[in-house]
Amino acid sequence: MKTILLLLLAVWLCGPVSAEGIRRITFDPRYEVAGEKLALKEINPSLPRDWSRFRYVVLEYRITTSQRFHVGLTTRGGYNELRVMCYVPNAWNRLVIPLRFFTDQPGSAIDLAATYNQPRFTGWINLGGHRCPLVDVDSIGFRMQCPIGQPSLELRNVYLTREDPGDLYMETRPAVDEFGQNNLIDYAGKVKSLSELQQQWRAEEAEEVSTAPFNYSRYGGYLQKKLKATGFFRVQKLKDRWWLVDPDGYLFLSVGVDCVHLSNGGSVRGVNRRGGMFKELPPADVLRLMGQVNAETGEPVPSFGWWNLYRRYGSQFEAKATDMIFKRMDKWGINTIANWSDGRIAQAGRKAFLHQLYDLGLSGSLMGLADVYDPDFVSHLDRSLARQVASLKDHPWLIGYFLGNEPAWLGRERALCQMILDGGDRPIKQALRSYLSQHGDSDASRSDFVYETFATFLGQTDTLLKKHDPHHLNLGMRFGDPYGLSERLLRLCGRHFDVYSFNCYDKAPRKDGLDRIRDLTDLPIMIGEFHFGSVDRGYGQSLWQTDNESARAQAYRYYVEQAYAHPSLVGTAYFQWADQDMLGRFDGENYHCGLVDVTDRPYAEQVAAMTLTATRLYDIHSGRTAPFSQAVKRMRGHGGLPNLWNK
Repeated sequence: MKTILLLLLAVWLCGPVSAEGIRRITFDPRYEVAGEKLALKEINPSLPRDWSRFRYVVLEYRITTSQRFHVGLTTRGGYNELRVMCYVPNAWNRLVIPLRFFTDQPGSAIDLAATYNQPRFTGWINLGGHRCPLVDVDSIGFRMQCPIGQPSLELRNVYLTREDPGDLYMETRPAVDEFGQNNLIDYAGKVKSLSELQQQWRAEEAEEVSTAPFNYSRYGGYLQKKLKATGFFRVQKLKDRWWLVDPDGYLFLSVGVDCVHLSNGGSVRGVNRRGGMFKELPPADVLRLMGQVNAETGEPVPSFGWWNLYRRYGSQFEAKATDMIFKRMDKWGINTIANWSDGRIAQAGRKAFLHQLYDLGLSGSLMGLADVYDPDFVSHLDRSLARQVASLKDHPWLIGYFLGNEPAWLGRERALCQMILDGGDRPIKQALRSYLSQHGDSDASRSDFVYETFATFLGQTDTLLKKHDPHHLNLGMRFGDPYGLSERLLRLCGRHFDVYSFNCYDKAPRKDGLDRIRDLTDLPIMIGEFHFGSVDRGYGQSLWQTDNESARAQAYRYYVEQAYAHPSLVGTAYFQWADQDMLGRFDGENYHCGLVDVTDRPYAEQVAAMTLTATRLYDIHSGRTAPFSQAVKRMRGHGGLPNLWNK
């Protein structure tokens, strides 16, 4: 009996049992999708087929690239996979994946990133679309889309647990060097010494800056054409083309960058759970001097970006680093500080800026919808808007306000309604019950309820925003689906917005999609986010990946010039100013998508492409010059993979 109990316990725990040898999967770049499925018994003979009693699957693996790969399970319900990004390629890592990521629908969150991004400590996970019970699990698959080079993944163990054993960096060599760079990868331009870095900083500071090539007015408008000046930004259609107009009356296109901050990335989330990863952490006394402390604990928050600014500028870092940001924007033709940026920089009166409103009632517990049925909703919204715009309503450099970002309920209206019905008592639940009792409970009626709720939110918000600030533009919601909104929703946006905004991660905005938005809203259009990245520096690949820095620069030119060729497009915002934290920001993302790296150096090819494009946009949008037409041939997006294996 004792022997039987011990055997049952071993099966229940499925602890680390090393397979015979290491399994290697090579991702062949000749194929659109490359990968391989491995039978469980070949990896760990103790793994059962029924995983429903466990909570975590643990991978011990080493991969030669930071390019995303997909981990999938073949079960009775089909093939079910997640996207995984490794923080530290070329090293053995232990990654713990909660099994609920395979079985449960995503929880309620306010936007798409919060819904689908799941942070860990040796990598991060982006949830897939298919969900099913983990019964009759017979294999695990690893796939990659359009691999760069010939990357490989080595797997030495897979096991199941009921408790989270924690992620683990399993090497002795530090993964991050003293400048915040990847210590396990070499690449062109990598800094090897502080003296080398200081020399490059001095060279940049000595560069002359001229805004003459862009022919900008003081607000960043085009001196080529002047209309009526109102003292604030506005929109106007000339013949068939929409334009922004700056406060002095000059035609204006918003060429912006998101997340303009001083820090340049390099912050470390969960430093106490990153054992062995760092060659040298930023000094605590420097971090305290720079104000980088946890507001609750008073402990310093490690940040290589801040440390490098201190190395460059010393105790006067803030004023000098801010001046450098504006010098770079002047040099590169960037005339707008876009969303998610530091308010002190945005509102300095040196560049036009966009502003995100908060506290409007949009709730993470409602997938980004608002409970407009709450008796206090309107009074709260009124007070919140009055407070937020009080210091901005007369600001001439402000273009306008965003109301929200990538609401997560779009396309999940039925699930949202079910969540409301299953949840606690609140006004929106009573309103939904009443609505369904009158109109019947169907997918269509549930969608209608959500749309009507959203329409009420938009109408009340627009009315109160104009009441408290009649001077600035309502820039809309920054929808996450570039082209998928229904005709009903687009017409609704046309009634309540001054500009229709959406985030568009693609090779370039689709003309047919922009045409449809124009025809159904009759509004100018602004793109709130887009970007391109590569994996040659050990960061995640971004939502659209290119092979290298040269291709990344080419991709920018193609996207932006094609976008402004459309007669309704009046603004773009590149996401983002600096690379994200290499070991993952708050939700795990660690994209190499910046204009500036963690050592406070611009990416030369990228900003050169931006500068050239900025000199051409007035003529492109006027229809006088054809846009750049050389698309990058080899690129890959962030969507799911086709059902191919090595094909």
